[in-house]
Amino acid sequence: MAQPAVSRFPVPRLADMPEDIRARIEKVQEKSGFIPNVFLMLAYRPEEFRAFMAYHDTLMDKPGGLSKAEREMIVVAVSSYNQCQYCVVAHGAILRIRAKNPLIADQIAANFRKADITPKQRAMLEFALKVTQRANEVEEADSAALRDHGFTDDDIWDIAAIAAFFGMSNRMANVTSLRPNEEFYALGRG
Repeated sequence: MAQPAVSRFPVPRLADMPEDIRARIEKVQEKSGFIPNVFLMLAYRPEEFRAFMAYHDTLMDKPGGLSKAEREMIVVAVSSYNQCQYCVVAHGAILRIRAKNPLIADQIAANFRKADITPKQRAMLEFALKVTQRANEVEEADSAALRDHGFTDDDIWDIAAIAAFFGMSNRMANVTSLRPNEEFYALGRG
């Protein structure tokens, strides 16, 4: 059986990519042992690749009140709601690794309200889903409720920004028919 296409859009050959993009992809490949398909899909549009990755890294890799695992929880919950197979699978793997918990990503993807997470994390995901589903209804009471759980204004901004960014990412992954790498399915499962 033929391997399914990475994307419904053309995927440039690694050798044909701009040097900075090729170098970033090779660094990821060296670290993980494979090239996540999102890098190949985004390489179709180099300027957008650079902008996407810059904002992704700013949101997901910075220090702050949200742990890296909590940031991934937001991605998995939002991506599940948006039915983004790629992001649920890929970020589910990252979440399992960062949380050191082989069950957490599946629990959050299926129903975060029943997942083994803290009340604070549940409040975070409730807000992320409100941003995803009904951002026009977000009001000061939402921020006050999050502050009651110990979140700062910067944390609240981060929750909203991650939810919004991955809403866009989910839509592009779905439009391009981005396929998850098989390697993701086993990562962090024990």
